[in-house]
Amino acid sequence: MKFSQMFIPTTKETPNDATLPSHQFLLRGGFINQTGAGIYNFMPLGKIVLDKIRAVVKEEMDNAGANEVLMSFVTPLELWEQSGRSVAMGPELLKFKDRKNAGFVLSPTNEETVVDIVKNRITSYKDLPINLYHINTKFRDEARPRFGLMRGREFLMKDAYSFHDSHEDLVREFNVMEEAYKKVYERLGLEFRVVEADSGAIGGSGSKEFMILANSGEDTIVVCDSCAYGANIEAAKRKPNKKEKLETKALEKVETPNCKTIAEVSEFLNADSFYSMKAVMKKAIYEESSEVVLFFVRGTDELEETKACNAADALDLEDASEEEVIAAGLVPGFCGIVDLPKDIKVYVDIELKEDNNLVCGANEENYHFTGVDLTSMELQYADLVAVQEGDSCPCCDGKLSYTKGIEAGHIFQLGTKYSEAMDAKFLDANGKAQPFVMGCYGIGVSRLVAAVIEQHHDEKGCIWTKQTAPFMVDVIVSNGKKENELEAGMNIYNSLKQAGIETIIDDRKQQRFGFKMGDFELIGFPYAVVVGKKLQDGLVEVVDRKTLEKTEVKVEEVVEYLINKIK
Repeated sequence: MKFSQMFIPTTKETPNDATLPSHQFLLRGGFINQTGAGIYNFMPLGKIVLDKIRAVVKEEMDNAGANEVLMSFVTPLELWEQSGRSVAMGPELLKFKDRKNAGFVLSPTNEETVVDIVKNRITSYKDLPINLYHINTKFRDEARPRFGLMRGREFLMKDAYSFHDSHEDLVREFNVMEEAYKKVYERLGLEFRVVEADSGAIGGSGSKEFMILANSGEDTIVVCDSCAYGANIEAAKRKPNKKEKLETKALEKVETPNCKTIAEVSEFLNADSFYSMKAVMKKAIYEESSEVVLFFVRGTDELEETKACNAADALDLEDASEEEVIAAGLVPGFCGIVDLPKDIKVYVDIELKEDNNLVCGANEENYHFTGVDLTSMELQYADLVAVQEGDSCPCCDGKLSYTKGIEAGHIFQLGTKYSEAMDAKFLDANGKAQPFVMGCYGIGVSRLVAAVIEQHHDEKGCIWTKQTAPFMVDVIVSNGKKENELEAGMNIYNSLKQAGIETIIDDRKQQRFGFKMGDFELIGFPYAVVVGKKLQDGLVEVVDRKTLEKTEVKVEEVVEYLINKIK
């Protein structure tokens, strides 16, 4: 391809709302352009990169035994009503009606569609397992679309769905998909981590995320310094923090004037805040109602809201206002576990389960209880805490720390959530009707375009990996008006193409050499061959984009030199 024949609208200006390197460089390099909030067009270079990533994903899915299909982007609302997600997905699910007043949605994911495809078409365990996937446009009406392709509303995604006759076979396929995903990211040249994750609106259990490690990542990942353990902060676990148990004392109400925080109460009582309970009041949002719920964690811990939301089986959690807290019969700043209103839902962190000498609010202004014994109470326990740096790994004796990552893939063990809701069944070996056991597996294909750049860039622009580069070599003719330079450049260009190397030649006659080099650095082709003044000495210059190192090579040897470098 010739630069002079290709639409590559590069620019030096960075849009004001582009904060991430990938957003800035993809726009400036002419890979994408924005057409609406969270909606982007892929320009010629961007489309080449997108197709390359798509091809890797497709090849690994095919190698893993999955069947490619193509499901509709527009889905009948009726299917989402059957699964119950027409409400559960909330405003991110874009709904509309056609001229006949029939309801439809723009699919953000396709569990309902694929169940409808398989339902009544696979009727026997003998036809299982099966794994169907497609790579198609999705739409999620994000409240705050931002970061370019990282959090857009319209995006390209590979989603796969497997059907099984048992949970054991689901786990087998889940592991197959995990290995296939690892191969995808390895081939794309990405550093990644597989982490335990929360299943969110998709549902099910046994969820894992594939995180591309990058300082700009939105997700906080908890990792161990001694083993392979990793988890999203929303799902991270730790070995319980323990201290010596205190001697049991009688329950006593103590006046604690103006002491509302754990630190204030602990200082006033000259007590270790480890032996205290922190009350967190939230408003739980359900499908048709909302109510104030109460969570208790140790005084030295913080509530992890996704864990809390799952424990309360709520759609979402919001901060409860002081008026709502008072209306629920609670006392802000002095709320405790003793003598609570009977209709209040209470969830206690599992690490407090055996504690018997705690400090907590007395549900009376300016008073706290000491000697609180949880072993004598019937309570609902759950993992509620946010793992902190320095906590102990749940798998070994290592220490946990935080890093940042970009979610680029997510796999789920769905179980029978969707098949039961949509009455999709098969006959087992005993002739009994059973709901399909399902798994689902997603990769953000368009998001990976941005993820590569988040991990591979410098202050000048993109640095594409060999598997993702739109072209491997950029032959730069220093002065396109000089026939000898243009002829030598075209000879190198044609020879590289004949050798099977994807090459573009910057033959533009109106652009100066400095401008062409700036475009090379911004766009991020792995190598450039500069045909310039040294041509009279029989030399050209090869530039490595990653290191920006320059090497003089004889004209007749440059093709072989690049072949060896690339291989």
